[in-house]
Amino acid sequence: MKAVLHHDASPGFRERIAGTAPDWLDVTVVSETDPETFAREMADAEVLLHVLERVTAGAIRAAPGLRLIQKIGVGVNTIDLDAASRHGVAVCNMPGTNSRAVAEMTLALMLAALRKVARLDWLTRESRPPDPLAFDKVGEIAGRTVGLVGYGEVARLLAPVLAAMGARVLYTATAPKPEAEAEWRDLPALLRDSDIVSLHLPLTPATEGMIDAEAIGRMKPGAVLVNTARGGLVDEGALVDALASGRLMAAGLDVTSIEPVPAGNPLLALPNVALTPHVAWLTPETLDRSLHVAFENCRRLREGADLLHRVA
Repeated sequence: MKAVLHHDASPGFRERIAGTAPDWLDVTVVSETDPETFAREMADAEVLLHVLERVTAGAIRAAPGLRLIQKIGVGVNTIDLDAASRHGVAVCNMPGTNSRAVAEMTLALMLAALRKVARLDWLTRESRPPDPLAFDKVGEIAGRTVGLVGYGEVARLLAPVLAAMGARVLYTATAPKPEAEAEWRDLPALLRDSDIVSLHLPLTPATEGMIDAEAIGRMKPGAVLVNTARGGLVDEGALVDALASGRLMAAGLDVTSIEPVPAGNPLLALPNVALTPHVAWLTPETLDRSLHVAFENCRRLREGADLLHRVA
């Protein structure tokens, strides 16, 4: 059985694949920046191990032997699910494998935004003193209200940690969760009451652009926005305006509307933004958990058994 991993895999990632892939599975790694090699390798592949590069109807159509698209992660918004269904290709994800890594990065971005870590790092490397006025616009998590938009596994991991650090934790989701270690609010109330708003939702037609100018206008003056979910949840132009005007104090973003971030993106020029390149999920521990699920699904596909976490 042949699988193609479409990702710029690090040497450590490649070593993990070589050390854990079963003998009957040939895993070919193809860079996301090499479409010609990807097309050639997919011509006889049965499995696509998908990370972030969009899986189009054309890519599916050009792979006649494809039987499974295995998402390395959770979000499947980058896969043409209708095309997969038309061609009889199963689509699976792996909920929970990257939740701890994303939760930790979310906390890191909250702290980086509150304490202006990116700006201070740059000033220190340039041997420049910090602006004394900047310290009027920093703060601690303790004593603040953190609103979690969505209450999946990442938010469930974060809530007790934030509470232990002294924050009041609110959440909103499609319905209240009896087990939640946080206080329920509807979205408008959560935006109004939170000092930090952190997004933990999939990107769907219903959630796309939900944090728009109107939603940002409901947030507290001086609030912080953190997004480790999907860039499309936020109207980026409205966010830039709010950050540039000081309406929002800061943002911590692992995701943006276009990835990789283009050189002209105005977010790059704002000193009150902490940015990372959609790597909140990416740790060696996540990869170990992910490969275990991926190779188990390859085994199940080979043996005709039910697949884990099938979404289409």
